[in-house]
Amino acid sequence: MPRSLIAFLGLVFLAGCANVTNFTDPKGPGLYVNYAPPLAETPESLRVVTFNIKFAKEIDKAIEVLRDTPELQNADFIALQEMDDQGTDRIAKALHMNAVYYAASLHPVSQKPFGPAILSKWPIEEKWKLILPHQTHIRSQKRVATCAIVRVGSTKVRVYSLHLEAPFRVRERKRREQAEAVLEDATNWTGPVVIAGDLNDSLLNDLFEKAGYVRGTKGLGPTVGPLEFDHVFAKDVGPMLRAGKSDAKGASDHRPVWALFRFP
Repeated sequence: MPRSLIAFLGLVFLAGCANVTNFTDPKGPGLYVNYAPPLAETPESLRVVTFNIKFAKEIDKAIEVLRDTPELQNADFIALQEMDDQGTDRIAKALHMNAVYYAASLHPVSQKPFGPAILSKWPIEEKWKLILPHQTHIRSQKRVATCAIVRVGSTKVRVYSLHLEAPFRVRERKRREQAEAVLEDATNWTGPVVIAGDLNDSLLNDLFEKAGYVRGTKGLGPTVGPLEFDHVFAKDVGPMLRAGKSDAKGASDHRPVWALFRFP
């Protein structure tokens, strides 16, 4: 093996083993902005998009994808993963949406805040950071879900953007327990719930469906390489009308996916 390749692989390994600075304060760090114009009438449908923008690197390209792809336009909610505060703010401002974001950690690879965000064209009335159980074996990295209560017309909707831990960094059982923490957080809510994001697992769909959620993205096929990781789940929203996945056009290694539900 060439020495240059050995050196490169060594750097990759060391970066992967570097300890992470976790943000365990439930109040932050984060971002909350309002760029959406006032809306009043309750819509007849609800469009939900989820998009993992790898390390929030290609923000300009991501804006173009979200703004110019017909199936992604005029989304009611956009769940974003692997975001930082600056990227979240830029996308929200470009799309004229409100946004809430919480960082889980300072990522050792990107050296930027790393966490999920929720963008909404409707008013965000409450927001919180849900710290998920477990951390990675080597990096000791924590994960969080970003959560909000959004008023859609006259109806309050509970919304989650989540990004579960990657394969090989925790066992499937621990990733399942991370998903269960999100479901538990929504248990006592009597209104509509939307959960969207990157599960990093193709074996967790049954967990949401057994809890009464409709998987709007069921049957879409791979969303990152050969893997079907990115999903939208909804409960007490309305029948699922249609769903799809779009071309990321170089903005990420993940494809953005969307689901349209009748509402309310």
